[in-house]
Amino acid sequence: MLKTGARRWFVLATIAVTVFAAGYGLWNSEKSHAAANPAPAAVPVEVANVIRRDVPVYLTGLGTVEPYNTVTIRSRVDGELQQVLFHEGQDIAQGDLIAIIDPRTYQAALEQANARLQQDTASLSNAQLILDRDTQLGKSDFASPQVIDNQRSTVAQLQAQIAQDHAMISTAQTQLSYTSITSPISGRAGLRLVDQGNIVHATDANGLVVINQLHPITVISTVPQDDVPAIRAALAAGKVEAQAVSRADGSVLDTGTLDLTDNQIDPQSGTLRLKSVFQNTRDPLWPGQFVDLKVRVATIPDALTVPADAVQRGPDGSFVFTVGPDDTVSMVPVKTGQISDGIAVVESGLSDGQRVVTRGQYRLASGTRIIVAAPAGE
Repeated sequence: MLKTGARRWFVLATIAVTVFAAGYGLWNSEKSHAAANPAPAAVPVEVANVIRRDVPVYLTGLGTVEPYNTVTIRSRVDGELQQVLFHEGQDIAQGDLIAIIDPRTYQAALEQANARLQQDTASLSNAQLILDRDTQLGKSDFASPQVIDNQRSTVAQLQAQIAQDHAMISTAQTQLSYTSITSPISGRAGLRLVDQGNIVHATDANGLVVINQLHPITVISTVPQDDVPAIRAALAAGKVEAQAVSRADGSVLDTGTLDLTDNQIDPQSGTLRLKSVFQNTRDPLWPGQFVDLKVRVATIPDALTVPADAVQRGPDGSFVFTVGPDDTVSMVPVKTGQISDGIAVVESGLSDGQRVVTRGQYRLASGTRIIVAAPAGE
């Protein structure tokens, strides 16, 4: 049998081993549980700061590009089209000679009118001499008053005939000038509508060629009638900036000014037509092209803004995910104003300097931990 002291040590050792085994088992169980339920990984997102800036206010409408001036060149006389002096698609300056109609008939008419003037001038000189002589003879009663009056009438008739001859000469000169066709505007020639050698008439409907003025060029657009007061107020304040925007990729094709508004609202559509002018220096605008026209009517000063991608839509309205100091996100309702050019104006819900998530929101909920990723392409 064990002695009392040895028995005591045996009992203590047994207790110690039991306690150690229980603690080890508990530690091992907690370790296994932790391994089976790891902490969720941080979600990579892109973020941006809430900043203040001056935000331009634009009104946008569908526009059609039209030439500043367009002219259909027609012959004003009949005859053979002897020469075509332009190339299709050529830039033509005002006053450039572009076509010649056979001038021989009209040259002959001018020479005939000049000859008639010379003939009538000679007749008038002779009639005036006779009148002067008869007047002198009448003083001595060698010529009756009736003879003098008749001769005076002849002189007056010849004077009227000479005036008519001058008018005929002017008409013939004008008709002859019409055989040389010049451009009344500077612009670009379109497709040739009549070939050289054809007979053309003043009554032809199609003409010879259409010339469009492209520098400057105009855009005719429409806006709803509710926007008319804002546009009129902007025009009253000074020049109004207009942007022609591509409908394909949203890029700004050219920047010009709003020139005028139509004098009435279309009662059928409830819209008002606007005319904007662009210098079109590099020809980004072409007649017949459809564009979006943006008219700058005001500027919102010192507005709170976020990238438009940060604003999400939910059943209760718009919201954003804000990033806290501990890199966790919170869903915050916001009220937005204008959203344009990738920038959203925030009227309430945020303050200057906060961070908001702009990419990766679909994996987020309030309390999710995030890690800031570099924007794509960097």
